Amino acid sequence: MTSRTAVVTGASSGIGEATARQLADQGFKVFCAARRVDRIEALAAEIGGVAVACDVTSAEDVDRLAEVVGERLDVLVNNAGGAFGMSPVAESDSDQWRRMYDVNVIGLMQVTRALLPALVASGAGVIVNVGSTAGRIAYEGGAGYTAAKHGTKVVTETLRLELFDQPVRVCEVAPGMVATEEFSVVRFGGDRSKADAVYAGVENPLVADDVADAITWVATRPAHVNIDSLVIKPRAQAAQHKVHRV
Repeated sequence: MTSRTAVVTGASSGIGEATARQLADQGFKVFCAARRVDRIEALAAEIGGVAVACDVTSAEDVDRLAEVVGERLDVLVNNAGGAFGMSPVAESDSDQWRRMYDVNVIGLMQVTRALLPALVASGAGVIVNVGSTAGRIAYEGGAGYTAAKHGTKVVTETLRLELFDQPVRVCEVAPGMVATEEFSVVRFGGDRSKADAVYAGVENPLVADDVADAITWVATRPAHVNIDSLVIKPRAQAAQHKVHRV
């Protein structure tokens, strides 16, 4: 039998890296796609995968990814994304908003569009889009990111409608507070103290492996089972604005 294959975007760190590892543990040959070649090459060598340099906002990079993957693909995890800045709308940076929409929505669309024929060809393809609880509720300072992640959610819902008669499942995993090594640091422009404050006093925020476990579970359900959406939060987080801290 042909081994199962998976593509994970944003695989160079955090949730993407953890997902690539867990899918490999489940027997998948994983195409590790990201911009930082040194990281994905090391990861691919460790898990028996394939490193593909890919910026999801680049149409040329995405076309090359599709060429490397070939004619058949079982799982696509659209994980590449990011948040930039925490300014109120009245003080927002237009370029930051464009970057967030470009990677969280346009990039997701480009990768999905390029790999959809291979997913259909597998006869039981799965698309797992990594959204966020930010795609479900607004909060001050987060308009650019919440708008982008609402876009991720709606693209997922639209794909589900458009592909209802195709052998492809369309799913979303939406994490809440996840303490990874880079997400908040990037959001705050490298300010480690602001990034650390997000998780201050939270005994057990989610970690990348928790979300990767959820993604892998969603991706490995029987072919007739579609997990439309799965929201995963730490027990300490009742809502975006209500978090238990000690």
